[in-house]
Amino acid sequence: MKLLLAAFAFVLLPIVFTAGVLGSTARHWSTARWDSAGLAPAPAAHPGPVVQVYAARAWGWKGAFAVHSWIVLKPENAEAYERWDVVGWGVGRGLPAVRRNIREPDGYWAGSRPELVGSLEGAEAAAAIPRIQAAIERYPYRDTYRTWPGPNSNTFVAWLIREVPELKAEMPANAVGKDFLGTTALFAAAPSKTGFQISLFGLLGLTLALQEGVEVNFMGLVLGLDPQDLAIKLPGVGRLGMR
Repeated sequence: MKLLLAAFAFVLLPIVFTAGVLGSTARHWSTARWDSAGLAPAPAAHPGPVVQVYAARAWGWKGAFAVHSWIVLKPENAEAYERWDVVGWGVGRGLPAVRRNIREPDGYWAGSRPELVGSLEGAEAAAAIPRIQAAIERYPYRDTYRTWPGPNSNTFVAWLIREVPELKAEMPANAVGKDFLGTTALFAAAPSKTGFQISLFGLLGLTLALQEGVEVNFMGLVLGLDPQDLAIKLPGVGRLGMR
């Protein structure tokens, strides 16, 4: 009984709370905001290379559980950003899951304001951009999308972060799909590359890393502690901390 109460308190209650908050402000995707949030520096005013990783609450019922993440690139002196997402719509009709420039680089996602998860500028960005572009080309699930447990948008971004040494971003705790390592791999570096993780199809796993802290993954939902940032990680809610 105590175990059930603990599960309800730490797993179900945060999701119920998040669903209630999102439900009170929900709008249909066609009338929601998709415009720029003003987080990416304007190319004309910032000619240097830039790499940014974003995450925003997913649309609809998925937002109670997860965020959608993507990556944007701007080589030196480029006139515009290049944005890369993985999305599910149209995949069943033969469209690729990996899409380029479907929205503004730093745009709201169906009304949800994006959060800057990680960024690079200068020499680090210049070195990372060709490696990111090459990694996008060899992403193993280019034509596959599965909301849960993956591969999805968060699987894509976490895979890029693992593949490119310069990218040291920490994926949000509620980036469901970030721990999907495929159907054959059980072990991998944590996305931040400051530790390691064990994952069984993204449904059951454990992450131990300096940046992520301790994360327990159960059915794609993460419960964890991050001592470095004095934070706890709850399903649906994500990170709650003092920093």
